[in-house]
Amino acid sequence: MKKFKLRASSAGTLVPNGKGCLISVGGKTYLKEWLTSEIYGVQKQIKSKYIDKGVFMEDEAINLTVKMLDIKFALKNEANFEDEYFTGTPDMILEDMIIDIKNSWDCFTFPLFENEIPNMDYYYQLQVYMHLTGKRKAKLVYVLLDTPATNWDAGIIYQVEDKRRIKSFDVECDPAVIQSLQLKVIEARGILTEMEEKFLF
Repeated sequence: MKKFKLRASSAGTLVPNGKGCLISVGGKTYLKEWLTSEIYGVQKQIKSKYIDKGVFMEDEAINLTVKMLDIKFALKNEANFEDEYFTGTPDMILEDMIIDIKNSWDCFTFPLFENEIPNMDYYYQLQVYMHLTGKRKAKLVYVLLDTPATNWDAGIIYQVEDKRRIKSFDVECDPAVIQSLQLKVIEARGILTEMEEKFLF
C-alpha cells in the first residue's frame, strides 16, 4: 500500500472546525474512502451539476480572471506537485503567487458581500499549494458565469458588468498551518495502519 499523502483539495477534512489536535469524524470517513480506493484500485466518482459547471466552464473562468486581475501572462497549470506529506495541482502559478478559481453555481452562492473566505477548506487548500510551490502569496477567486441551458438547468443569464462576476480573497502563507497539517498526515497514517491491521487479513 502506498504512503498516504494529503491532497490539497481535501486538506480541510483533517482540520475539525479549523483547529484541534484530533482528526474529525469527517476526516476519518475521508481516510476510509482513501484506503478503500487503494485496496480496490477504483477512484470514487462524485457527480453533481455544480461540479459539472465548474469543469465545463473552467477555461472561461480563467480567461475572466486574467482579464479582471490584469494578469499579463498566465496559463492554466497542468503540473502536479508533491512532497513527503502533500500533493496538489494549483489552477494558476504566477511569478509571485498562486491563484485558485472557484466557479459559483449561481448569484446566490457567489460571495458578493463576504469580506472573508466563506469556506475555510479553500484556505487550507491554498496553504498547501503555496507550500508545494514555494510561493508566499495566493489569491482565491470566485467567478460567476452564466449557466448554459443543459441537463443541469434551464440556464441562467446575468445582465451585469464583469466586475460583478468576480470576487477575490488574498491569502498569506502561514508555516504554522503547514506544520499542523503535517502532523495531521502523520496521525492519518497511524489511523490507516490500524485500519489495515484490523480489517485486512
